[in-house]
Amino acid sequence: MTTPPSDTPQPAVPYGTPDAPRIAVRGEARLEVDPEIARIGITVASRGKDRRAALDDLTRRNTTALDLIKTYGDAVERLETGAFSISPELKDKGRGERIHAYHGRVHLTAELTDFTALGELTTRLADLDLTRVDGPWWALRPNSPAHREARQQAVKEAVQRAREYAEALGTSLAALVELADIGAEDAQPYPQAPGGRMRSMAYGAAAEDTAPALDLEPQRQRVYAAVNARFTMAPPQL
Repeated sequence: MTTPPSDTPQPAVPYGTPDAPRIAVRGEARLEVDPEIARIGITVASRGKDRRAALDDLTRRNTTALDLIKTYGDAVERLETGAFSISPELKDKGRGERIHAYHGRVHLTAELTDFTALGELTTRLADLDLTRVDGPWWALRPNSPAHREARQQAVKEAVQRAREYAEALGTSLAALVELADIGAEDAQPYPQAPGGRMRSMAYGAAAEDTAPALDLEPQRQRVYAAVNARFTMAPPQL
């Protein structure tokens, strides 16, 4: 009895055929490039005997920090305000919940592209009273040309590796069957590239003279790309 042909499409042969053998390779690229941006976190604090005094003091200090950052113009690519809080400090002794003082905090984030200005701004911010500076975090932009260069190098490395395998068999590549990012089939998001190490400067008090600019050495960024590639090759003479 003859089995009727099925209309269901048959999966492709994963390892090719004797007439069209397949080569599966992985291409990788690792680059080290200079960072393009640097981020710093600024925490402005205040303290007052009552809530209004702490809030007024925090508003004044926050304005001072913002005005200082904005004086650097185009060197500051982005300036954002994050969390804000006013919290009471209770007395350790005594009956009941008696408030001793209020503490205020506001967090700012600045992103700079001029690293010379970064060192000067970081020092001047740290020189402000009740102001903390964290960072810098060095990074590349999401659309940095370094990412494109790494991907292109990974593809070239995959082609070169496949060609070497084919040459070892005395044949040559015929066609590209598949090219995919590592993990593309799993629909998993790419992990973010690690940023620079964090440095922090604790709350400082205002000095009479301006502190010298901090000498910051940008941390080189590592860019990684990897692809899977499959090729067919002309049948080798084994």
